[in-house]
Amino acid sequence: MGIESKNILLAERNYSGITQDIVELASKCQENSRIDHSLYDKYEVKRGLRDLNGKGVLTGLTEISEIKASEVDENGVSHPCDGKLYYRGIDVEDIIKGFTKDKRFGFEETTYLLIFGEMPDENELKAFSELLGEYRSIPSNFVRDIIMKKPSKDIMNALARCVLMLYSYDNKADDVSVPNVVRQCLQLISQMPLLAVYSYQAYKHSYLGGSLIIHEPNPKLSTAENILHLLRADGKYTELEAELLDIALVLHAEHGGGNNSTFTTHVVTSSGTDTYSTVVSSLASLKGPKHGGANIKVVKMFEDIKENVKDWDNEEELTAYVARILHKDAFDRTGLVYGMGHAVYSLSDPRARVFKSFVEELSIEKGREAEYKLMADVERIAAKLISKERKIYKGVSANVDFYSGFVYSMLGLPSELFTPIFAIARISGWSAHRLEELMNCNKIIRPAYMNVCDRHPYVPLSERKK
Repeated sequence: MGIESKNILLAERNYSGITQDIVELASKCQENSRIDHSLYDKYEVKRGLRDLNGKGVLTGLTEISEIKASEVDENGVSHPCDGKLYYRGIDVEDIIKGFTKDKRFGFEETTYLLIFGEMPDENELKAFSELLGEYRSIPSNFVRDIIMKKPSKDIMNALARCVLMLYSYDNKADDVSVPNVVRQCLQLISQMPLLAVYSYQAYKHSYLGGSLIIHEPNPKLSTAENILHLLRADGKYTELEAELLDIALVLHAEHGGGNNSTFTTHVVTSSGTDTYSTVVSSLASLKGPKHGGANIKVVKMFEDIKENVKDWDNEEELTAYVARILHKDAFDRTGLVYGMGHAVYSLSDPRARVFKSFVEELSIEKGREAEYKLMADVERIAAKLISKERKIYKGVSANVDFYSGFVYSMLGLPSELFTPIFAIARISGWSAHRLEELMNCNKIIRPAYMNVCDRHPYVPLSERKK
């Protein structure tokens, strides 16, 4: 066997194959890493940083956004209410009503609000949008040397790699002064759509045999328009498509300091590290299927429902199949109806409410009204079944992931870009939280873990059991 063939086999062993020795080591890891679950109760450990009622443990203060899911009556008793989301104290539903009424895009305005703490006036918004347009470029030959060199099957991983590489192009990469971090954040906000779409185009070309399409961004277009322009071969899109994608970006831009990726932003920022490393850490968090990848599971679940329910309009048949999913007898057998329920919201998720009001209109434009009706029916049926069969301390309703995947599919966005689109939006919130952490805390975040392992004497190697 030649040296090259041996190297190939070694590479396959090192990066792809799970050999018997790895299986045995993994078994040993499992055997010696299990903690008695009763100890969590004994020591009142807040697993997931949440108490028994599902309320998050207070770990910080923020002025950037607020999630409201309950109201306190005159007797001091808390009651679930329709969910509300506020950006810098302003109801996100009012923000969306404002810019849609004026028939303009809102993501840039929302980004300004989140980072700088106030709504821009007309001149400030124009100047800010122009600045983002100027920053919407990547270094010369970056696509060829970084993105095309080794395309990734996972676009979130490709995004992370690209962001880390941009560190090398920044002469002030480690400068954590506020002006420099603002500059870095605005550049990354502008660059993220390019990095995501170009990484997808490279993946499609290398792995699926598609044509390689690399459009230049248009600095005069909004973020939403540029995404569609960069992604589509002809660069064309309808007003409604761009409007709905823009609304999606606004709804995903921020969601309190306690969500996993934003808390990651705070934790990593508190160590004093650079902006690029911080954003990559948050990207890694968002990639997880329990966080940013949830809408893909919703899409796959509905594909399964469509295949197994013959008559979508038959209430009994549809209810029976949703019940099977709930009882771990269908789909992926986890017992989860994906897109239903939220860690904080109870009666309703305001982001899902906003989405739903626009989704029906787009479904008509795309000729997919039947699918929209199916989703609305499953939402209603699942809420009833879950409330009836599960012991929950609060109400259950559709969350933003329930409809976002359907929206993205109607926009022709490939599933590989669903979570990256989330990242393109959420980096605005991450940027605001990074700056807030830098300016207010100046203390590394280090929560406590209690050791519950017994102590053992050291045994010389020659005396250990074989």
